[in-house]
Formats: sequence, structure tokens, C-alpha cells
Amino acid sequence: MTTERPDVPLIADERALLRANLDYHRATLAWKCDDLSDDDLRMQASKPSALSLLGLVRHMAEVERTWFRKTVNGERHLPNVWSHADDYQTAYDPTGCTRDEAFTAWRTEVEHSRRIEHAAPSLDLVVHQPRWNENVSLRFVMLHMIHEYARHNGHADLIREAIDGTVGA
Repeated sequence: MTTERPDVPLIADERALLRANLDYHRATLAWKCDDLSDDDLRMQASKPSALSLLGLVRHMAEVERTWFRKTVNGERHLPNVWSHADDYQTAYDPTGCTRDEAFTAWRTEVEHSRRIEHAAPSLDLVVHQPRWNENVSLRFVMLHMIHEYARHNGHADLIREAIDGTVGA
């Protein structure tokens, strides 16, 4: 399986640029996991870290759910997928989880996120982020998600290289 990453336009309105960059980074995480077995995807980055590619996919499913469904869409009582309460480190442990389970959950959350973002009237939409007890704009959420994926894609690049030597931006 080869994940296609979308082109990011060099000139577009702000919302289109944010959407394209976020989708690019989402696709990059999937691309880093292409053609690996479940065991490869569970391989830890380095001891004592439990970080793995499958753990990153699980973590990003939680992050998508938290920012778009719970924060932007106000689904406050929605439980986390894998994490206990607000301990998002739990999702990093992929013990017993398969590629199909992790990617199905992640893709489901990404689709919810896209639907919620597309339905929002503008990037100026202000919502309450309960964990921080702060108001944030949809613009901030989009930028935060790009930041979150970019940071974790750096981790994914190093993990993938350690697994089979595959490198690439």
C-alpha cells in the first residue's frame, strides 16, 4: 500500500492552506507506516521510550477526537478511544492492537474532524477548550493540529528509519 500525499498549494486562501497542510501531515503519518507488519509498527523507538508508529497513530486518533469532536463540536462526554481520562500517554502503548484497529479509529476520527471543520462558519469560530479552561479559535485548532502532526512525523521518520532504513520527508 502506498499512501499518496496531497500537494500543498503555494497560493490559496488561509483556510485552504490550513486544510491542505493538515491533510499533508496526516498523509505523512500514514505514509511512514506503509508496507510494515503489525510487529514492525509496534517496534519501540528506543528504550525506555514506548513510542512506536502504531502508538503514534493511536495517539493522533485521540488528538483528532479531542480537538475536533470534544472541543470544536462540543462533544464533551465522548470517551477517549484508548487513553484513560486525560492521560494521553496511554495511547502510545500498542500492546494487542493491530494496524487495522488503529488505522480504522484514526481514519474515523480524521473524517469526523474534516466534517466538523468544513461545517464551521469560519476560522474565527471560538470554542472552549476544557482541559486548558481557555477559549480558542478554529484557526488555533488547525495550527495546533499541524504542529502536533509535524512534531510526531519527525518521531515517525526516525522510527521508520530504525525499522528498515527508509527515509524521506
